[in-house]
Amino acid sequence: MTTMIEARGLTKSFGAKRALDGVTFTVAPGRIVGLIGPNGAGKTTALKALLGLTSFEGQLQVMGRDPRAQRDELMRDVCFIADVAVLPRWLRVNQAIEFVASVHPRFDRARAEGFLSKTDIRPRSRVRELSKGMVTQLHLALILAIDARLLVLDEPTLGLDLLYRRQFYDTLLNDYFTAERTILLTTHQVEEIENLLSDVLFINHGRVTLDSSVEALGQRYAQLTVGADQVAHARLLKPFFEREIFGRTVMLFEGRSPQELGRLGELRTPSIADLFVAKMQGAAA
Repeated sequence: MTTMIEARGLTKSFGAKRALDGVTFTVAPGRIVGLIGPNGAGKTTALKALLGLTSFEGQLQVMGRDPRAQRDELMRDVCFIADVAVLPRWLRVNQAIEFVASVHPRFDRARAEGFLSKTDIRPRSRVRELSKGMVTQLHLALILAIDARLLVLDEPTLGLDLLYRRQFYDTLLNDYFTAERTILLTTHQVEEIENLLSDVLFINHGRVTLDSSVEALGQRYAQLTVGADQVAHARLLKPFFEREIFGRTVMLFEGRSPQELGRLGELRTPSIADLFVAKMQGAAA
């Protein structure tokens, strides 16, 4: 399979508001893709379309299947973790394992129990007795024990402290991700996940504003820091974003060569977080 996800002209409206406006992108297998955008940008709506949880216009294939017509078949190969815990608070941990084992043919009970044995979660504990971090660990244990090819994460570490967030992503990389699997995730904590990503999709007002591999960002974008004496010269090269820091000006450029920019100041590749801020604030301006 050459593509894991293929969207063409994906559109979704809620009354007069267009949550997705002709969204087009492709995700290859074995990638970790960050779907990044501000609140209300259309991220969750896009994920719901991929999971067959909402109607839409346009074309969408997930592992060669149409989520609208083949959702039951599709969900055998897809796992999903949302930012809101859905496990009943009265449920015991061992009951959750028993339930998933009874409904999903590709669930590995021993794998789930092995993961939980490394945590402080006890099999007889009820969900209401667990901290939010523990509930997320329980979700992760259930998901990692399913042999799925696509994992969709919607703000999976929202509200967790730094320790739990770091453990979550370490577990994801070490115990789940392989060349045959794909991870698609949204998050507001861009700085924490940018080193994990192989690809980025920026979305704003229902439209994709950037679709690139992380590797290609360095060839396409550059960040230049200049002193006051070089600002005018740098502006002639038409940066798409600039800001001042401690008396110096930071500018972001697209499609400019290092030879053009390097003589004017300090040159480097912008981080994904810096690029995201520039793209969003530039669009607002």
